[in-house]
Amino acid sequence: MKKIAIYGQQFDLDDIDCLEELLEVLQYQEVEVVIEREFRENIECLHLLSMEMGSFDSHQDLDPHTDMLISLGGDGTILRAITYVRNYNIPILGINTGRLGFLATVHKDLVREAFEELFEGEYVIEERALLEVEVADPKIDFKSLNFALNEITVSRKNTTSMITVSTFLNGEYLTSYWADGLIVATATGSTGYSLSCGGPVIMPRANSFILTPIAPHNLNARPLVIPDDTEIKLTVYGREEQHLISLDSRIATLQNETEIILRKCNFGVKMVQLASGGFFKTLRNKLLWGEDRRN
Repeated sequence: MKKIAIYGQQFDLDDIDCLEELLEVLQYQEVEVVIEREFRENIECLHLLSMEMGSFDSHQDLDPHTDMLISLGGDGTILRAITYVRNYNIPILGINTGRLGFLATVHKDLVREAFEELFEGEYVIEERALLEVEVADPKIDFKSLNFALNEITVSRKNTTSMITVSTFLNGEYLTSYWADGLIVATATGSTGYSLSCGGPVIMPRANSFILTPIAPHNLNARPLVIPDDTEIKLTVYGREEQHLISLDSRIATLQNETEIILRKCNFGVKMVQLASGGFFKTLRNKLLWGEDRRN
């Protein structure tokens, strides 16, 4: 491993030890390090950057031959890091300085142990599917940021009234959801927004998408698991003229009755999974499966 990029957002002073240990490990391994420009500016005042390091400012600035990108933060940081990696096939490893951490699975107190595994080859690379969106509105141009790792959601805007989401799968009418919105989640995103709205947990490598209504008024509406090669067409109707569409953490406003097409993206994201971790271990730790808290 010759070149590693580091990306972070907000930086808490409680995480100095984690960052210092990370940089020490990479320096010891004689790895070339590049840091996202804004994050670098945030940490330069800590005087931890003793080794010579480059920086990157955008997707174009990031060397496509980078061996790995380290995301320092929570799951939201990884979702933003993907906008730098895009179709470069650069594996992402998440160091969790946030809270829940289904994607950022390396605890900040175990950085040295994690990188011992990493440099000894005790890890696997998991391919995660992305969702992409196409909208029939010339005013809305997502350009190359038309994808999401967790979910794409349509929801109401500036109103307490529910919206109606007309839904077609591969051209065949499914139903119209009367709800606050509709989540279309990937298998990776099954532990995100969809889960909090009653959606199922799905193995990240499952070839599936999930349709999860948000607070549906038609109470018999339930989350639906579909193959990830399904083309999904949504059209939103409601009392207000506009609604929201969100791609992970990125939000835009659409006019009602705009046709929205969702499909599997033609490239995916590679996530680093250490041998000491694993999806089942994450479920047990984060969702407290098997824990008896009655006493």
